[in-house]
Amino acid sequence: MIKKVLIANRGEIAVRIIRTCRELGIQTVAVFSEADRYALHTELADEAVCIGPARSTDSYLNMENILSAAINLGADAIHPGFGFLAENSRFAEMCEACQIKFIGPKAQTIDEMGNKINARRLMIEAGVPVIPGSDGVIATVEEAEAIASQIGFPVMLKAAAGGGGKGIRKVLSEQELGAHFQSAQQEALAAFGNGDMYLEKIIYPAKHIEVQILGDQFGHIIHLGERDCSLQRNNQKVLEEAPAFSLPTDIREQIGQAAIKAAQAVRYENAGTIEFLVDEDNRFYFMEMNTRIQVEHPVTEMITGIDIVAQQLKIASGLELSIQQEDVHFQGHAIECRINAENPRFNFAPFPGPIKELILPGGGLGVRVDSAVYQGYTIPSYYDSMIAKVITHGKTREEALNKMHRALVELVIEGVLTNQEFQMDLISHPSIRQGLYTTAFLQETFLPEWLNVAEEE
Repeated sequence: MIKKVLIANRGEIAVRIIRTCRELGIQTVAVFSEADRYALHTELADEAVCIGPARSTDSYLNMENILSAAINLGADAIHPGFGFLAENSRFAEMCEACQIKFIGPKAQTIDEMGNKINARRLMIEAGVPVIPGSDGVIATVEEAEAIASQIGFPVMLKAAAGGGGKGIRKVLSEQELGAHFQSAQQEALAAFGNGDMYLEKIIYPAKHIEVQILGDQFGHIIHLGERDCSLQRNNQKVLEEAPAFSLPTDIREQIGQAAIKAAQAVRYENAGTIEFLVDEDNRFYFMEMNTRIQVEHPVTEMITGIDIVAQQLKIASGLELSIQQEDVHFQGHAIECRINAENPRFNFAPFPGPIKELILPGGGLGVRVDSAVYQGYTIPSYYDSMIAKVITHGKTREEALNKMHRALVELVIEGVLTNQEFQMDLISHPSIRQGLYTTAFLQETFLPEWLNVAEEE
């Protein structure tokens, strides 16, 4: 079993990993930038070491500094969390070269699925449905126009090496294609150092459904059910729930099996997520694979009772999965609201600063808060604006929603602006209460209504 883990991350995911390591008797090393010297993860870990200045490029993305810290402090494994270096194949290779276990899939798998064009090809070969689109890299605007005319507008331009909503452009007509192609390509080059683009038919409106999978080095792969992540703004998730309320049972089973088939195609190890789009006729299409743990993993843990981080650590230790597919049982419903330091009425602009007062929701059955902040903590301006994830679980979806409302009422954060009120109004909307929403709902229906009411007030 792994004995000491360095967590190459910060914030709530670093805290989350440290807690599970402690439960398993595994020593932990926290790394921190100068801006995070007083962050909670540095206090909870057994050891902590500064790896550089505030900027991510000088600290949390500094592979040499992170590996030096791991070697100097005797860590035999590194958990990258999500974001930063979590899907960086070069970092995974460097860990292997230093005989340090990278807690995630092999570097080859990260490369295979990180390039979206290659991932499409692999899924087609595996018999997993993919969104109609280009077969490979689109080199010119003229080529993009020809393919778009064939499959029909609207289409989505995407960066082959994309992620986090970068290098993506929605194109409604041929007149828009040229300008969007250039801007998406430039953004992809700046963000990923790779300007390769491809094109897909837009499945819209749709349901954004993702399936949590686990795989070990012995070829055993299981899924832990699906999550509905359709509530998004600018391709960024806002609220997630599990299971997907609107999916018919037969489609749910088919998507689960398709996810396993996709993972088997790349001999997947550790935790990962297969993402699908489901259209209005319940036809589903592979969209991408995330080769890491995800922000929304707690909702899956709540309905399965399975600690995904613990499974990651055991798999990375070379252990065989102790869970068979028939052992996975789904109980009730879970919802997660992301609470961010931002101003929803000003285009969700980040709002860093000191937290003057903090009261987290009381526990009770089915309420969980994943967070790394405390009263007196200053949210730095250099990183993601997430303050906390509030997760609730109930026997029914209605019960989970009611618990979420209670939890958000109890939550008090003073000193910075947050999206707390926005989330409360969102879960109270009739369409959300009834489960009648798609990827179009938040951006096209709820947000305009919500901002209009705010202006009237």
